[in-house]
Amino acid sequence: MASKVLFKAAFSMYLLLPFFAFLAIADNFESNPIPSETICDSTPNPSYCKALLPKQNAKVHDFGRFSLQKSLFQSRKLLQLANFYLRDKSRFSQGTIRALEDCIFLSELNVEYLSNSNKFVMKTIQTVSTSEVDDAQSFLSAILTNHQTCLDGLMTTASDLSIKNGLLGALSEDTKLHTLSLALFTKGWVHEKKNKTMWDSVGWHSGFRNGRLPLKMSSRVRSIYESLRGRGRGLQSNANDSVVVSDMVVVSEDGSGNFTTINDAIAAAPNNSAPSDGYFLIYITRGVYQEYVSIPKTKNNLMLLGDGINQTIITGNHSVVDGWTTFNSPTFAVVAADFVAVNITFRNTAGAIKEQAVALRSGADMSSFYSCSFEGYQDTLYTHSMRQFYRECDIYGTVDFIFGNAAVVLQNCNIYPRLPLSGQFNTITAQGRTDINQNTGTSIQNATITAADDLAGSVSTVETYLGRPWKQYSRTVFMESFMDSLINSAGWHDWNGSFALDTLYYAEYNNRGPGSDTTNRVTWPGYHVINATDAANFTVSNFLQGDAWLPQTGVPYLSGL
Repeated sequence: MASKVLFKAAFSMYLLLPFFAFLAIADNFESNPIPSETICDSTPNPSYCKALLPKQNAKVHDFGRFSLQKSLFQSRKLLQLANFYLRDKSRFSQGTIRALEDCIFLSELNVEYLSNSNKFVMKTIQTVSTSEVDDAQSFLSAILTNHQTCLDGLMTTASDLSIKNGLLGALSEDTKLHTLSLALFTKGWVHEKKNKTMWDSVGWHSGFRNGRLPLKMSSRVRSIYESLRGRGRGLQSNANDSVVVSDMVVVSEDGSGNFTTINDAIAAAPNNSAPSDGYFLIYITRGVYQEYVSIPKTKNNLMLLGDGINQTIITGNHSVVDGWTTFNSPTFAVVAADFVAVNITFRNTAGAIKEQAVALRSGADMSSFYSCSFEGYQDTLYTHSMRQFYRECDIYGTVDFIFGNAAVVLQNCNIYPRLPLSGQFNTITAQGRTDINQNTGTSIQNATITAADDLAGSVSTVETYLGRPWKQYSRTVFMESFMDSLINSAGWHDWNGSFALDTLYYAEYNNRGPGSDTTNRVTWPGYHVINATDAANFTVSNFLQGDAWLPQTGVPYLSGL
């Protein structure tokens, strides 16, 4: 025990110690010491890696720890720099201010994610669990996504030279560092995971079925719940009470509940509750709620329950054309872990003419959405980062309307391309994976893809594609889904000429319907028609590790194919 304490104290001061001293007290791992040059040759940017890592022989875990500590140090510096720029807002346009505010928000998340990851890598390999590896890889993948989102926002809005020469330069350099940290983590920890194959499994897990909610409540909360049933709210409980609810409040526009706004109800929820405490349930009665909701990271373990699609509606109209960044345009946004939403419509009414206008953005780890609707045009559903699951949801849009860089599975959802602006074509997905080591991608399983009512009469004149590569390592899989005739025979569209066509991963497996014929699909190096074994990698069990966290939500899901 004493040696571990000594090691941790010494390593936290690595900037002040020569690297050989750090190695002398490092834990004994199974891998053999090798030169930093050897490790660097297999990273995405060998020259940067060689310049950063000390020229010593060490184990990959030692180098990984070193890089992660450096990433944490640089993320704190970036946060300070962004805050410095915002001290004098009079210098900048409203668009630049909002982009800087996004960067501060995202940098704060990165500092937390890196702190959590550094705690994990201090453990010896013998004490590491597969779930902890998955958690840390998700954190490190999200760090790059957050970093890229900050960079994209500033590139789009910032015109001030001090930002372009200062903050953008720091962001670009730190991208190399975070990429290296993820690569070394992947080499040192991820390769030791043992994934199971679920391609031949039925794996059905029931939950909110036929309107019955498997909720376990205290007698006080149960009395509130039952009183709502008595008032004709349509709520029913299940005999199998498997989802723990710690407390419950009601939001109602007519004043009959505890609150009249969703934001007030969220503010009343406890902070930083443990998963074992159960969910804080916010029941939102039918009505149209015109408010912008952003659930911070401290409000974890929230469950929002509405009266149904098109009954409980949360709506707004922020858009890029009206001065918002894409990241802060959502009607509803959440980054708090273990979030559940059921029976709610999330809507952005800005319209196609206002370009990017997000209905919902989720960066909430282990978040799930069941029987919800997402309505917009361009950039409707922003699956930004971390691990997410959507079941039996309706998604409407035109351009890139399911986008982001989460590890996400959309299962049994209805996808409705709408009528775009004149001259536009529809793209269902725009996946934003920037690094080959990120555990992210969009998996769409057993979906039904048909034209929305406004597009139905124009299918022959409007091209609709499954997706296009927003970022270099874009990864999207459609499997076991029905594709109507509106899907263009090529299937996929390029983003900008040959960009990413050999580095993306687009795949189709066992789809059906007139639009599913792969005979005339694109011939890009990154496009694949895959078999069941490959498709199994993108199931709930393997891609999201969903069997470890979805049962507690009560949301039904299929583990495998």
